[in-house]
Amino acid sequence: MFTGIIQTIGEIDKVKTLAQGMQITVHAPELDTSDLHVGDSVAVNGVCLTAVAITPDTFTADVSQETLRCSIGFSQQEKVNLEKAMRLMDRLGGHMVSGHVDGVGHVISFQQIGESWHLVICAPHTLTKYISRKGSVTVNGVSLTVNEISGDDFTTNLIPHTVQVTTLKILRAGATVNIEVDMMARYVEQILNYQTSNA
Repeated sequence: MFTGIIQTIGEIDKVKTLAQGMQITVHAPELDTSDLHVGDSVAVNGVCLTAVAITPDTFTADVSQETLRCSIGFSQQEKVNLEKAMRLMDRLGGHMVSGHVDGVGHVISFQQIGESWHLVICAPHTLTKYISRKGSVTVNGVSLTVNEISGDDFTTNLIPHTVQVTTLKILRAGATVNIEVDMMARYVEQILNYQTSNA
C-alpha cells in the first residue's frame, strides 16, 4: 500500500526482456534503501513492483505482461516517480494507493496558471465513473485532487512543490500516464452491485 506522496525520482538504468514481461533496474541514489529488502514493494510511476535485487543505489524488479498491458510500461533512461510501501506508523499525506494501475490516460493540456499548474487528462471511459470532483486520483504514482470533470476529461491543479519533486513536470499534451482511481469508489460499486443482484 502507498500514499501517492513521491519520495524521489529515479531513472531506469536497464531493461531486460523476459519470456512473460520484462525486468528493470532503477538507478535511485536518493532513495533510502537501508530498510528495503528483497521481496519489498516499490511504486514505480504508480506501479507496485517487487524488488528482486538491491544495491545502495539501485533496485531491480520484474514486470509482468499484465502490468505492461494496463500501464504505459517502462523504457531505458526514463525518469520515474518512486515511493516505497508505506508502514503502519507513517502519515497518510495523500490517499490510499494500491499500486495497481487501472488504465492509461492521455494528457490534454498542461500549463502554468499563476503559481500553480493546470493539468487536464482524458481518462479511459470505463474509469470515468470512479473519478469524482474533489475526490482523489493517482497519476504516475502521484496523489492528486480532482477539481473538475467534463465527460472523460478531469482537471487537477498542481502546486509548485509537486511539479518540482515529481516527473509530472515533463508532461506535455499527448503524453500518456498511468491512472489509478480511488479504491473506495470501486468498493462502493461492488457493494451496490452485490445488493442489487441479491435484492
